[in-house]
Amino acid sequence: MKHIKLFSFLLLSLTLLWGCKKESSNYPGGTLSPFIALFDLRNLDKGQDVTLTKDALFGASQITGLVVSDHSGGNMPAGMLVVQDHRRLSLLRGIAISIGDAAASYVPGDSVVINVEGAVLKRVNGILQLTGVTNEKITKVSSGAKVVPVIVKNSDVLNAPGTYESTLITVNKGGFDPSYPAGTTYAGDRIMNDGFGNLTLHTEQGANYANKPLPYMSNNTGIVFGGADGKPQLWPRGNSDILVTAATAPKIANIIITGYLTDPSGTDGGYEYIQLMATKNLDFAATPYALVTSNNAGSNGYPAEGWATGGARTYKINITTGTVQKGQYFYVGANKKIWGATSADVTSALWISKPYQTDAGDGFGAATSNLLANSGNVASIAVFDKTDVTSQTEPIDVIFYGSNGGQVFTAGPPPLGYRITNTDLYDLKNPSTQADQPFFNQGSNTSRFAFPTTSNFSQLGGKYNKTTGRWTTARALKSVVLTNSSTVSQIEGATSIEE
Repeated sequence: MKHIKLFSFLLLSLTLLWGCKKESSNYPGGTLSPFIALFDLRNLDKGQDVTLTKDALFGASQITGLVVSDHSGGNMPAGMLVVQDHRRLSLLRGIAISIGDAAASYVPGDSVVINVEGAVLKRVNGILQLTGVTNEKITKVSSGAKVVPVIVKNSDVLNAPGTYESTLITVNKGGFDPSYPAGTTYAGDRIMNDGFGNLTLHTEQGANYANKPLPYMSNNTGIVFGGADGKPQLWPRGNSDILVTAATAPKIANIIITGYLTDPSGTDGGYEYIQLMATKNLDFAATPYALVTSNNAGSNGYPAEGWATGGARTYKINITTGTVQKGQYFYVGANKKIWGATSADVTSALWISKPYQTDAGDGFGAATSNLLANSGNVASIAVFDKTDVTSQTEPIDVIFYGSNGGQVFTAGPPPLGYRITNTDLYDLKNPSTQADQPFFNQGSNTSRFAFPTTSNFSQLGGKYNKTTGRWTTARALKSVVLTNSSTVSQIEGATSIEE
């Protein structure tokens, strides 16, 4: 009897399931949206032209978006209206729509609804776009909305061009290929590097900035389009999309910071060191330099004299003897050991030796067994092209590492802190606001490397252009595992110099 009841129950269940499946297509419980998100629209592209029917659009027939195109500056593909939205999962996507001369009648901040049924999604001259849309199919709903570009790195665009195509972005700290002759203008295709990759910046001959000379550095806003070669390009819409942050090149750093050891095996005193690289041939007797470290452990107030505060806060080592060749690594430390007292000697490398654990600094700084902090508040290393370092002296290279703790900057008055310089990590002027920010932890100058894994060497790999004074590949931290038998070859080679 139990088996009969169980069989009857299963049969009834199957009947109900079959019935539900049969009637599901007529279920009146939901209404399809007339709008398709641009995220979903772009995903229809599989390399072939797509005619947009309601079936292809999942029942939709319209798109809506915020206009980002602006034809007034003369640098837009002819007849192209560009809109963007983030209707799907808050993911920003854009699309270009070919509508002819009417495209110029729309301005950034217009909100539009567009009937796209019957249009064709296709790639023309590298740009994914909608064709077959007339101006009569576009309704402007409102105007004056604020359009805020997304700040991205060149590498973001290069790695995922479809994500950014037909959207408005800003690339900060963009510099141009140093091989361009002096006076080269924007007109045409120009290679722009932000330290994270090379992206083509495209300018039409009729753009209102086309004949301006390329600056040393600028923040570049524009719309990303696919180029005829399939690679993404950034099109500033006009002169107002380019903010020049430095018209000419900064001072070249003849010495750059490429690594450091904060936690050797055993006792730290005398076995911590800094790895540097020369970007030109140097004779330190003729052109002396200085290296300063800061240790901001504890609550000991703001550095009243900046890098020159001295005491337990900052320690200076003068570099006044020896020679080094362009591209050569050299080291500042005490005992010329790779990883502590019982590790291998590395006297074959060039060393600037200073027994900091027993001797006071050169000009300021108390003897210390902890030249480089390995825990706690933020710490730092700076290189100067002179030995007379004061609170007003600007370094030629500087890095900070550790946590975000410590009293390292106050706006005052008077302002107190550690001065920075233009590097891959820091800016004397805020890239977004152009406000002066000469100190670490002021404005956008908050970048710092993490404390390395215990007993590892902190290797800062990057690519420095000694002609422009820019890092064309920004420094990145890599922890290198050391042992007592390690050699300098294991911690060198990550940094290179471009002409």
